[in-house]
Amino acid sequence: MMSHPFCSALAATVLLSTEGGMDAQSASLPPTLDRYVSDVVKLTKSERRELLAGAPVTKLLPGDATKEVGVFGAIWINAPIQGYVEAIKDIENFERGAAFRVTKRISAPPVLADVVALRLPEEDLKELPDCLVGDCIIKVSEQALRRFRNEVDWQGRDAHAQANRLMRELSLEYVTAYLAEGNERLAVYRDNSRPTSVASEFREMTDQMPELTTYMPQLRDYLLNYPRATLAGATSFLYWQETNFGLRPTIRISHVTIREGPNDTVIASKMIYASHYFWAGIELRVLLPDAPRGAGFWLVTVSRSRSDGLSGFTGWFVRRRARSEVERGVLAGLAATKDRMEIRR
Repeated sequence: MMSHPFCSALAATVLLSTEGGMDAQSASLPPTLDRYVSDVVKLTKSERRELLAGAPVTKLLPGDATKEVGVFGAIWINAPIQGYVEAIKDIENFERGAAFRVTKRISAPPVLADVVALRLPEEDLKELPDCLVGDCIIKVSEQALRRFRNEVDWQGRDAHAQANRLMRELSLEYVTAYLAEGNERLAVYRDNSRPTSVASEFREMTDQMPELTTYMPQLRDYLLNYPRATLAGATSFLYWQETNFGLRPTIRISHVTIREGPNDTVIASKMIYASHYFWAGIELRVLLPDAPRGAGFWLVTVSRSRSDGLSGFTGWFVRRRARSEVERGVLAGLAATKDRMEIRR
């Protein structure tokens, strides 16, 4: 994700006034957004002024600091909502470059060609031969760990090629099962002594998210009970990517749902697998028109994830850094998205 300078509120005000995008009528937020940032995010008066002036605003959200990081972000984008929706659908180009090493959309139904570019990072390949159930550097299920031990000849000259072929097979089987049976087929990670159920962590996390429990309960039901549950006006797709935001490159698989409605558009990206760090994760993006302000939209994001390494004495230092870096990343992402979408006009 590219880094962009943080525009001051004064500069943003000057820019908006020259475009005719700020007037007395638009000096307030839409009612639903106003209620949300007051009751849940608790923006300060200063943060509100920055947001209304056109600057990106972020804020850490409350949660269990020993395993969760949640961040709110918002910015006004002077571009059509449909342009952003089309950009998300073209996910391979939307999330590429910098920390995004590879991004590939998965077909419906999934086919082997979707994952042909998927390869385990060299660091993982070096440590996989020593992996045991309950003691492994990579987050995979017990069944997957046993297959890596039994189906790969780690002494062979092509051991790494074998492991990559198996990882592609496992990934294809995983997404196929998820599309058919939903959260019931999500992994139970056995990388350490504590079995970690992705489905359970996701449910517990969303139970504590007012964005879903209060403001969008139908979306929450869909995310928890897919594919049995349906969501009116929604389309969805899966994609995988290799990212490098931390100490180790990470393979992630996500389920993106786009619900276009008459009053807003909601995009939910649900992480269903990550080879490192994460137990569960979700990013919500609400695209909210504001006619008094102009022809653009408010981009409101909420990112929340659960991961290991945040508890205990050492976890205190890790989570301080993680929370700070996530907030900076959201801030940079908002500014980059605004630049990108407004240039496309």
